[in-house]
Amino acid sequence: MSYTQDATPAAAEAAADTDNSNRLPVLAAMMKGRTPVTLTGIFLGLTVLTSVTGFLFKNEHVTPAMIVGAISLILLAVALFAFYGQHLAGRWRTAYVITTTMALYLNVFVLVIQSFIKIPPLHALAPAIPPAGPVFGAVQGVVLIAFLAAGWLAVKAGRTAA
Repeated sequence: MSYTQDATPAAAEAAADTDNSNRLPVLAAMMKGRTPVTLTGIFLGLTVLTSVTGFLFKNEHVTPAMIVGAISLILLAVALFAFYGQHLAGRWRTAYVITTTMALYLNVFVLVIQSFIKIPPLHALAPAIPPAGPVFGAVQGVVLIAFLAAGWLAVKAGRTAA
């Protein structure tokens, strides 16, 4: 989860870890009031691994990626406890939905940053590292609004399903 432009194999591998194609189905299921056990376990495991990999790079000081990773790991700790410790009983379902949605949002947040750094047409729209400017801000704003809406729908669906 590094914000810097780096051509090393480790950085490329870390950027590949922000692939959310295996995580979005969990959010879609939550929006229908469902919690597929196997897919959820895979989602939580891969999301934890994605956040942890950000700490494997040698840094002399705390980076924004480390802060995002730490926040994500805290959210995931709550989600893991709600899912495995409390079995989504009562309000723990809501806690699980909120924390997993926030953790997934943070992964997509980093994915957007990495996309603007590494994809040439996007980088041309926001050449700064880390990316900045109205186009980048608009994209991040749309992503945030989409996750807020999806999270709200997932909480609502979970309450009616429980």
